[in-house]
Amino acid sequence: MSEPARRLPPRASLSSGSDRVFRYLILALASVIVLVFVVSLYLLGVESWPALSRIGLEFFTQRTWNPVNGTFGAAAMIMGTLITSFAALIISVPLAIASALFVAEYAPRWLANPVGYLIELLAAIPSVVYGLWALFVIAPVLARWQVTFFNPEYPERLALYTKCAGIWANDQTTLQCFFVPSSGAGRGLALAIIILTVMILPYTASVARDVIRLVPADQREAMYALGATKWEVISRAILPYARAGIMGGVILALGRALGETLAVAMVIGDSQDVIKSLWGNASTMASVIANQFGDAQELLHRSSVVTLGFILFFVSVGVNLLARVLIQRLTPKGIQ
Repeated sequence: MSEPARRLPPRASLSSGSDRVFRYLILALASVIVLVFVVSLYLLGVESWPALSRIGLEFFTQRTWNPVNGTFGAAAMIMGTLITSFAALIISVPLAIASALFVAEYAPRWLANPVGYLIELLAAIPSVVYGLWALFVIAPVLARWQVTFFNPEYPERLALYTKCAGIWANDQTTLQCFFVPSSGAGRGLALAIIILTVMILPYTASVARDVIRLVPADQREAMYALGATKWEVISRAILPYARAGIMGGVILALGRALGETLAVAMVIGDSQDVIKSLWGNASTMASVIANQFGDAQELLHRSSVVTLGFILFFVSVGVNLLARVLIQRLTPKGIQ
């Protein structure tokens, strides 16, 4: 006769002092995250209050930032942040998805692993290295093209620049003039977009590659069994299944672009004027914080700089909330 099965002790009896200590320890460590969020929000709010209470909503709409005159408007910096981030995202996402598809679907193993490693290595390069590379390699190339608009040997380009210079003098621009160089230095908004594109590309590419590799083989085989081509398998089976993960990588890259500081501050030109040309000097909220926080002696100036960080804080929270909503909507119902 077999022995009766041993009955497990009740759950309460399994609890011990060490279990309770471990549970409270985990709870305390998890609470630190919430505490850091609340304290950061509070401190930023306190430091930003002098500027917000004195300037009000004009801080977000006013286009003049002049610490000498005590005039602080963040509209130009907010616009510069949005233009650089979303322009870099638009350029980098197709490149990232293409590289991810090549590594995951087309490249042989002996080639896929080194290429994937090199893409990930781009994310490990310090920002200052990117900034130096942009200044000494890319900027001279752009400058050689830009100076043609100031050279009498190119009368059509010189005439176009002269026309746009008159429009820029009134703090205005047109779609045509937006793409005309306003200086021949090579630095400016366009260079910041180029360097941001390279910096955020590995985030989307690495995440997209991993989620593409996680697509079940059954889906691929089912499409091939129906006579589908490679492109039809990718467009109808792989990308729809992986779109939630790819979107997560895109949002991660967007957050990286919005908060990038050092490389952008080195190449964008540090001008708080209204953005008139894609090739002109500009600034972002992060670059202004990096360049002016250490020199801000007046209370209103320092508070205005901190307010830019307060705006970036809420932008980061908004981007993360948007990412959660998009991922939930794009995730296939069978794997939610």
